[in-house]
Amino acid sequence: MVHWEDTELNAIATTWGHVNQEEIGHEALVRLLVVYPWTQRYFKKFGNLGNAAAIAGNASVRQHGKTVLGAVDQAVHDLAHVDQHFSALSKLHSDTLHVDPHNFKLLGNCIEIALAQHFPGEITPSVQGAWHKALEVISSALSKRYH
Repeated sequence: MVHWEDTELNAIATTWGHVNQEEIGHEALVRLLVVYPWTQRYFKKFGNLGNAAAIAGNASVRQHGKTVLGAVDQAVHDLAHVDQHFSALSKLHSDTLHVDPHNFKLLGNCIEIALAQHFPGEITPSVQGAWHKALEVISSALSKRYH
């Protein structure tokens, strides 16, 4: 069980209140697919992912980024029960999609970067630390089925 300080929960809630899920999700997923090109193998059905411009302009990438941030939204609103919220997603990613669980951490890092770019005055080191912790909790929950 993860212990959450009130300051961490408040920092996450405050930032999250300003987040455009579609925009942040899209930017994070584009960054993941460009910086870590081996992750593209999980998204072959998305079509052309041949270069950064194609990835950024891909409607399926945009939609999936929004879906990812929708899942983060569930977690942010109930950080005490992330494992329960992500158990079906963990099963899907492990048993059906066979996603390397390290990629969840990489995506979390990309989400952190997108948040910092959009809210530079708000993402202080302590706020980033709270977000890093939350995204690590989400990554761990998504990886549960692999253990």
